[in-house]
Amino acid sequence: MTHFFRRGAIGAAVSLLAASAAFAQSEPTTAPAPTLQEITVTGNPLGATDSIAPTVSLKGDALLLRSQSTLGETLDGLPGVSSSYFGPNASRPIIRGQDGDRIRILQNGGGAPDASALSYDHAVPVDALVTDRIEVLRGPSALQYGGSAVGGVVNVIDNRIPTEPFDAAGSFGGRADLGYSTGNREKNGGVVLEGGNDRYALHIDAFDRESDDVDVPIELQCSKPGSPGLARRICNSANQAHGGAIGGTLFFDQGWIGASASTYRSTYGTVAEDDVTIGMKSDRYALEGEWRPGSLLGGFFTSVHVKASHTDYRHTEFEGAAAGTTFANMSNDFRLEAKHQKIGNFEGLIGFSSESNRFSADGEEAFAPNSRTRSNALFLHEELGTSWGRLSFGARTEQVKVTSLGYPEDPSVTRFATGEHDFNPHSAALGALVNLTPQWQLTSNLAYTERAPKDYELFANGPHVATAAWEVGDPTLKKEKSTGLDIGAQWKSGPNNARVNAYVTRFQNYIGLTSTGRELDEEGNVLAVPGTPDALAEYAYSGIRARFTGIEANGNLRLLGTDGFSRMTDGSTLDLEWRGDLVRATNTDTGEPLPRIAPVRVGGTLAYGNGPWGARFGFDYNAAQHRVPAMGARETDAYTLWNAALTYRMKVERANLTWYARVDNITNKLAYSATSILTTTVYPDAPLPGRTLKVGLRATF
Repeated sequence: MTHFFRRGAIGAAVSLLAASAAFAQSEPTTAPAPTLQEITVTGNPLGATDSIAPTVSLKGDALLLRSQSTLGETLDGLPGVSSSYFGPNASRPIIRGQDGDRIRILQNGGGAPDASALSYDHAVPVDALVTDRIEVLRGPSALQYGGSAVGGVVNVIDNRIPTEPFDAAGSFGGRADLGYSTGNREKNGGVVLEGGNDRYALHIDAFDRESDDVDVPIELQCSKPGSPGLARRICNSANQAHGGAIGGTLFFDQGWIGASASTYRSTYGTVAEDDVTIGMKSDRYALEGEWRPGSLLGGFFTSVHVKASHTDYRHTEFEGAAAGTTFANMSNDFRLEAKHQKIGNFEGLIGFSSESNRFSADGEEAFAPNSRTRSNALFLHEELGTSWGRLSFGARTEQVKVTSLGYPEDPSVTRFATGEHDFNPHSAALGALVNLTPQWQLTSNLAYTERAPKDYELFANGPHVATAAWEVGDPTLKKEKSTGLDIGAQWKSGPNNARVNAYVTRFQNYIGLTSTGRELDEEGNVLAVPGTPDALAEYAYSGIRARFTGIEANGNLRLLGTDGFSRMTDGSTLDLEWRGDLVRATNTDTGEPLPRIAPVRVGGTLAYGNGPWGARFGFDYNAAQHRVPAMGARETDAYTLWNAALTYRMKVERANLTWYARVDNITNKLAYSATSILTTTVYPDAPLPGRTLKVGLRATF
């Protein structure tokens, strides 16, 4: 299966696009490709589209024109969302200043663990080429997903297990993508095929992506064999990735059951070291089903939904051709949700989830021990419908067991503490949505969340190349506790809308990585004289008090066209899309800022539409970030990145084609991310990519 996905994705996409073009002569059309009704599920497990929690969903053209090779860069710039940018190949979303294991990344609502939260240079094994929709839930109200979702949730939805039947007579459809980018000479292709009838549905997808080192506006040194030594590229930033999936579902009168198998393979350079590459593989097997019991069980439960998955993740860090440290994460995830019938105006669900992870690291750069983590949780979510809106309440209780197994590959390595720790986190949330008028809504969310420390926060003790530090865990760490409040308002009138959210989150025991002021040698011994070559600064995990406050706003204003300031006789429209956010994060024990926090950001885009044509032109401004800790961090300058895009739609028989071109960083501005550890540490320069033109074609049929 892996061989097929590696060799066949671009070829299959080319063949499908050629076949679509061969149906008939092309005819321009104003109608976009047909899509299913968008349903936001992450913020509300009951399926309501007007989520009380602040949620955004990306799909269709919005996702197509934003998509990058990493999940973090794809979502960067959404209100409240930035990226942990570790070069073009590895980044996770940062939501409201929180990253790592405070942001839960899901696949179709279920767990898909990897090693990306452990280290900034570890990529997330998902690709937008075969993704239908990405939902982002901001804030601490998603407690049904556990304490690791205190900052937010990113749910990647790919329909690999179809949940809706096709027509009884049967049907077939899908999409194919081809793209090329100049900034890194990237070639990519993907194909998604789906078909079936009212009794079964099948899904197949495959993708392939290959790129060279990414261009930047300045010359950088590079010692990688075969490199020119000095070039306008980020050294060792090339990437190859491929994968795909097969899945299917059987439908019956009282529900459905489906399964899928997927694979992801990637080989990419880690920009922190010129001669180190990571070879990654992730295989995931999922089973999902829903049963609507009808009058059984006394008719109390209207549906029972079950998800189960097994993920086998592994990557090896190669130094040249020699294999170095290997990281592995074997995990199992189970989730059951049972919706009950309405009790008056109350509706809701109760659920159970269970996760187990077996982590191992084998090699000289293993800074965390082998470990095993098991967690079981009970949760509930209830909503009360009223004449003026909705009230929601949720609660969750967990049992978490974290066990350090030391370093069994070499018993002589004794720096890792061993033992077992038990935690019992509890969380609760209360939310409200008030319909003031048909155009205005107010929302509020109050949540108390507890998170158990992760294995590396408890037991790490070793050199971590990605952070340029010797990291030390603390086995005595207690639960992380936080209280968060979010207040929002939104207005909508035809194509015009506006949203604003303000929030504050206070942590009693925020587990952070802070400098101890000491330097260690390669054996972990404290150096009496700082500044010795190859010395590593010591950073320790510890609990502090912290406060996160911020505000996010975005909206759309119709300037020309229907419901605009003036009408256009040719039916064209011109909209102004605007956005902005601000977050402040403070260590309230010391009064110092927390590291890697996004600065003030504002942006705007003019979006023009006229029949089959679409055009976009906009900017994103990042203010200077001077609020950094006194030790181990650097300030960043302000910058503005300009971008533009052009789309053209045409219909070829039953296929809808979208041609597009996108230019990022039009002025080739030199810019550095304030949220990247590459910027804030002593590593050589790793700026954001320079000017890039991407052209592509999507066919849906």
